[in-house]
Amino acid sequence: MASHDITLPQPVNYIADEWSECATLGDTWNLDPNTLEPVHRTVTTTPADLERALRHAERSYDGRPWDDEARQQRAEVLDKVATLLEGRAEEIARADALTSGTPIGFTRTVAGFLPYRIRAAAADLLATPRVTALAAGGRDVRLHKVAWGPAAILTPWNGPSFIPAAKVVSAIAAGCPVILKPSEHAPASAQIVAECFVEAGLPSGAFQLLHGTGDVGAGLTSDPRIKVVSFTGGPGAGRAIARAGAEDFKVLQLELGGNNPVIVLEDADVDVTANGILEGMTKINGQWCEGPGKVLAPRAMVEPLVEALTERISKLVVGHSLDEASQVGPMSNQPHFATLQSRIEGLWELGATIHRPAQLPDLGGLFMSPAVAVGADPEKATAELFGPLVSLHAVDSEDEALRIANANPSGLDAYVFGSDTDRAIDVGARIIAGEVRVNGAKVADLGDDSAQSFWGPSGIGGHGPNESVRVFCGDRVVGVDSPELPL
Repeated sequence: MASHDITLPQPVNYIADEWSECATLGDTWNLDPNTLEPVHRTVTTTPADLERALRHAERSYDGRPWDDEARQQRAEVLDKVATLLEGRAEEIARADALTSGTPIGFTRTVAGFLPYRIRAAAADLLATPRVTALAAGGRDVRLHKVAWGPAAILTPWNGPSFIPAAKVVSAIAAGCPVILKPSEHAPASAQIVAECFVEAGLPSGAFQLLHGTGDVGAGLTSDPRIKVVSFTGGPGAGRAIARAGAEDFKVLQLELGGNNPVIVLEDADVDVTANGILEGMTKINGQWCEGPGKVLAPRAMVEPLVEALTERISKLVVGHSLDEASQVGPMSNQPHFATLQSRIEGLWELGATIHRPAQLPDLGGLFMSPAVAVGADPEKATAELFGPLVSLHAVDSEDEALRIANANPSGLDAYVFGSDTDRAIDVGARIIAGEVRVNGAKVADLGDDSAQSFWGPSGIGGHGPNESVRVFCGDRVVGVDSPELPL
């Protein structure tokens, strides 16, 4: 029995319109990161079940463009999904907190947002025509938006409910038969989301769920029956997916992350800067791909920033992820905890002084104090941190900060702090990243029409208006030719 009398249900697959037991991986268990007590057996999918899911997805694909009635029917199902998710919000929040380690105060906010995300996709589905008449001198020429085909969606452990829900609803709204494989470290939240999609009454083959480790993901993404892959995770797995996808030119959407730079200008307010960095490095326990990583500050501001950050960190409540008072919880899983420890060791070897002032609970779990590593060589501090940790480096000019930030770009996110917002925005526009936030570190999009490409090593594709649904659709022009055309 886990701490706080919490257990999570044993994950099960949903293949060919039926729930079925998963294979187990010996005597291995998924653990509560708060206490390292077991919560359920570790599971995977057999090659035979993987093949069964792929065959069913292939048979279920209908490449015909949807008419208005088909779009309306799919939108109504998605509205049912949203209603079902509303009824299970607390269950999702608790599962998220137990698998990612993120405090439940934050996971409740995420769970409450899921129905909105589902209904937004349904609205996009109704608002975006699938067949558009083109101007062609009176001839009948039509532009069709058609689902690419079976889609593999692979999601990480740090957004265990939201990322599966957002990606699955986009692919289903497009019309792709979906096979979802969540992280083996966080299957419980995806299981609840999957149950809501199934219960809502999707047609046969529209959605399937497979659990398992990287070999299951590799089997999915390398299979020629999969036409589009959407993946959020680490760069190693992202490169493997890209290599496999190149064999048959799959459509890819890969969000891979990086060590996101923070440029502090000399006119920045120390309190505003410290508050923003602290929020970014502790939100989701710092376990989010767009969080701040390498802080580049004027030499005179390094010591005031260290003092401001360590004072704030010392007051944080680090505790059990199900405790209402907790502001920072445990790291999600043992492999990631070991990686973070190695990142801290690596910064120390580069000459950093490590500040870790928070008090830790005596629970036996994967807890670490939010940390500031000061003084490492910024040219060599390039590894993604992905936890409640930032490195802080002195620079002598804005140009030096930009050079260091862009020498090993994250490509995903960046931050600029400065009192002159026009100048800060100008500096931000020179950073190689898809999104640059000025004077803050929130998660929500900066604006209703925000668009973000994944630059360089951060992946392929991006986020933006209709981008989530659009990536799952291809364009097909069908029309009457004419001998009067000039060529």
